[in-house]
Amino acid sequence: MATIEIEKLSKSYWVYQKQEGLRASLRGLFRREYREVRAVREVDLTVEQGEFVAFLGPNGAGKTTTLKLLSGVISPSSGTARVMGHVPWQRENAYRRRFALVMGQKNQLWWDLPAQESFRLHQQIYRVDGQRFQQTLDELTRLLGVTNLLHQPVRELSLGERMKMELIAALLHSPDVLFLDEPTIGLDVVAQHAIQQFLKYYQQKRRITILLTSHYMKDVSALCKRVVIIADGRLHYDGSLSGIVDRFSGHKVVTLHLAEGQAFEQLARFGTLLEIEPPKAKLRVARRQVPSVMAALLSAYTVDDVAVEDPPLEDVIAEVFSRVDDVAVDHDVRQAVFP
Repeated sequence: MATIEIEKLSKSYWVYQKQEGLRASLRGLFRREYREVRAVREVDLTVEQGEFVAFLGPNGAGKTTTLKLLSGVISPSSGTARVMGHVPWQRENAYRRRFALVMGQKNQLWWDLPAQESFRLHQQIYRVDGQRFQQTLDELTRLLGVTNLLHQPVRELSLGERMKMELIAALLHSPDVLFLDEPTIGLDVVAQHAIQQFLKYYQQKRRITILLTSHYMKDVSALCKRVVIIADGRLHYDGSLSGIVDRFSGHKVVTLHLAEGQAFEQLARFGTLLEIEPPKAKLRVARRQVPSVMAALLSAYTVDDVAVEDPPLEDVIAEVFSRVDDVAVDHDVRQAVFP
């Protein structure tokens, strides 16, 4: 049986539309207008045990709402979901002890207390045996390199150190499923890399199931083989990371190193010039035209080196999001007036 099973899962909110001006505000006391926001729309998704899945989408796409539904923080408007056989919004204790949710913009640690104190509280909440708790804590702090920071107040830690502590708190009870919502948001490159390496090692060692949302494509490329793209509350892609480029990118990037004395001005007739740094130039060429363009380039220029590559993953994902925005359906937004 799959670890996560979602069928036709939907979540809608009615949001109060406040009008400008004193008169409109007074009228709103007696007659309020609301707009329906459909955050998640009939999502179907299956995740097998031990998968590390990237859950991508633009801001407001429904990623965090989906994670909140799967963790039981909120209930759906319609549809069903089961995680390890449990219905999340029934909030059974047996389920709560088997998953963890880490949100990069939310803190679960006491701000003015050392992280060690919050960890002890988690031990009691999840009823973790003392010996097992200490063994797990020692392992996690060693892997993340924060053993010497356990007795330091959380408010005195750097952002990267705090996120490491948040991960430790989430993993102390050894969950089978981990939901990660922007775990590296705002972190510097060194902290991002450290957390990526930790997650990769821990997931491979424990074979836990992880659903990750992130705007950093380096997180995705370093950790996930499968990618799910959600936008406008709907799923638009579910497949391999490499498949995104094949499906959504219509061009390749050709990098040329021209021999000395070659003119760069005429390169634009072979494609879109992206960059010129003599003796190097980059061209964007339509995927289907690459063979003919390469033949023409090698015939017209003396080339010392050439490389044909897929565009950066960030560019491809941005293109996907842009396409989704272009086909967004306006009539899905409904309004209502309540006296």
